[in-house]
Amino acid sequence: MDKMIFLVGLNHRCAGVDVREKFALTNVADFEKSLLAACPLREVMALSTCNRVEILVVADVDRCAGIDLPEAVLRHWAETCAGPLSTLREHTYRHTSLDAVTHLFCVAASLDSMVMGEPQILGQLKTSYRKAVETGTARVIINRLLHKSFSVAKRVRTETAIASSAVSISYAAVELAKKIFGELSGKTAMLVGAGEMAELAATHLLASGIEKLYITNRTFSRAQELAKTMHGEAILFEGMVDQLRDVDIVISSTGSPTAIIRARDIREVLKKRRNRAMFFIDIAVPRDIDPDVNALDNVYLYDIDDLKEVVEENMSARQGEAVKARAIVEVETQAFATWLKSLALQPTITDLLGRAEDVANRELAKTLKRLGEVDDQTRQALEVLVASVSRKLLHEPICFLKRRTREEGTAERFIDMTRRIFNLDADAVIDDAHLDRRTVDDEALDCECCRDDDALLTRAALKDQPAPPGLTNQTSQPNQTGQPDQTGQK
Repeated sequence: MDKMIFLVGLNHRCAGVDVREKFALTNVADFEKSLLAACPLREVMALSTCNRVEILVVADVDRCAGIDLPEAVLRHWAETCAGPLSTLREHTYRHTSLDAVTHLFCVAASLDSMVMGEPQILGQLKTSYRKAVETGTARVIINRLLHKSFSVAKRVRTETAIASSAVSISYAAVELAKKIFGELSGKTAMLVGAGEMAELAATHLLASGIEKLYITNRTFSRAQELAKTMHGEAILFEGMVDQLRDVDIVISSTGSPTAIIRARDIREVLKKRRNRAMFFIDIAVPRDIDPDVNALDNVYLYDIDDLKEVVEENMSARQGEAVKARAIVEVETQAFATWLKSLALQPTITDLLGRAEDVANRELAKTLKRLGEVDDQTRQALEVLVASVSRKLLHEPICFLKRRTREEGTAERFIDMTRRIFNLDADAVIDDAHLDRRTVDDEALDCECCRDDDALLTRAALKDQPAPPGLTNQTSQPNQTGQPDQTGQK
């Protein structure tokens, strides 16, 4: 059964922060499950970050004939966020088939990010994928596609200098603070939120000479942990507003669905500060800081879209590397297309038989080399033997795949597993694959078929030789008389 892959989404290029926060998915797992229930889809994965919301979908072509699935996904998305469908249509993009694959690879490799080369998006993508697997909405095709996107991102970082001069949103935020205050030495900063963005911001603030750093978070232990690492001071979330009177720079990056810093709070804070200037950078979506704060005197409020100018200044150095990176993406997209076609049964059977024939012929060649000169009749008999053995070993697996296809209409899960077991796509397995599942006692994979042929032949020959004197009875049982046997053992 043919599959359709498509992706709908919005990002910082086509939607402002007000639209992005309106259509941000606060509970991705519930959305994925409800979308599967509402539409005739096979697989779903959603990604929701401060700069983008994207929904990746796989469907059976036959099941969705006559249905505008992208439109149905948009409608469900709009209903979930209680927003107007017309607004969503206006600000979203759609990618189908290999265009969707290429787009996802570009996102993973940070070629589509506001800050090209930044590493955060790959971590966010991995988190979204893990949650989709846990929810049960990511299956064979999304599993393969996401693992491929991770390897593409690794290739891009390894084979290009795309990240050598990369800056993060957090870096851009600190650079903007420098433009407002000049030198940051002697200034006090507060981070609201203790996630990855906050950790990066703390690093850049300290490097810029900030004098005092406060960190607050709803989970106080996380604030304490980050404060200890960054030599800052953790404060209770409930005491955040009171502490603001001593703060010059506030960088907020929480996951709150509503604003946590309001204009009325800051108005009182300014009175206690005697109207000394305050600088707020809101890099959260939805926004953490009420936009009305910007209307107050001596307050400078910037949101994530305001950071674009700072980011664009650092883009030119990476454009040349981006060309190399996109060439990698193109090659990997075609490789994924080849794999997708192989999910049909016949290509897999062909590849499986071809792999078996190749292995058999290579082993036959080694055996003939070891045997020396043999006549044509013997050679032909050996060729028939190895071909027959390889085909008979594969007979049951192939029949199993055919039965599954006939009974269920598709056997893609088993076909994919077969291709992975026999490595029909010649995928390289990285050294740290599944490292989180290993134990310290795990040994290198080894089996009889991997060992040296000469060692196997030697061991086989020894089985036919009589044991050396004195060793024949070492494992024998005591004799009936209870007297020592020939080895001196009872």
